[in-house]
Amino acid sequence: MIEIGAGNGRMFPHYPPRVTEVVGVEPERRLRAAAIRAAQTAPVPVMVVDGLAEALPARDGEFDAAVVALVLCTVPDQAAALAEIDRVLPPGGQLRFFEHVAAEGPGGLRRVQRLFDATLWPNLFAGCHTGRDTTAAISAAGFVIEELHRFRFPAGSNSPSSPCVVGGAIRPAPNAR
Repeated sequence: MIEIGAGNGRMFPHYPPRVTEVVGVEPERRLRAAAIRAAQTAPVPVMVVDGLAEALPARDGEFDAAVVALVLCTVPDQAAALAEIDRVLPPGGQLRFFEHVAAEGPGGLRRVQRLFDATLWPNLFAGCHTGRDTTAAISAAGFVIEELHRFRFPAGSNSPSSPCVVGGAIRPAPNAR
């Protein structure tokens, strides 16, 4: 399994025992160092490496699953990152995701997201864009979304970053696209 944007390794303790290995990719030096420390106490083997979502240090079809959590809202090029995830997964490979997304509907929160994304928010929060239509980008990259749950975090919040999705998608066989 590959975790893209491993950050400080906060997710490592949550991998179930059936996971045989995790490769955590993290481009930021300080976060990568924290992830390396967190990997030492993870319940599964974890190797942390330097790399970008848009240029993953992996062979074609190397991983059976990929995990992104609050990553696709920050990468400079979502389509390139998703193409790389597609490349490192074989047909039938899983993409598991938890992401900030655009608010549903044309209402006020969506307008606030667009305003914040065009001005201050990405500069303050490591490139995060709260108003991206990440589920559409996942589908456009050729993945088939099989599970999707929309929610606000924290519940009831109207913060620009509160609309979120969690779900799973499959990389179909090339002839099924």
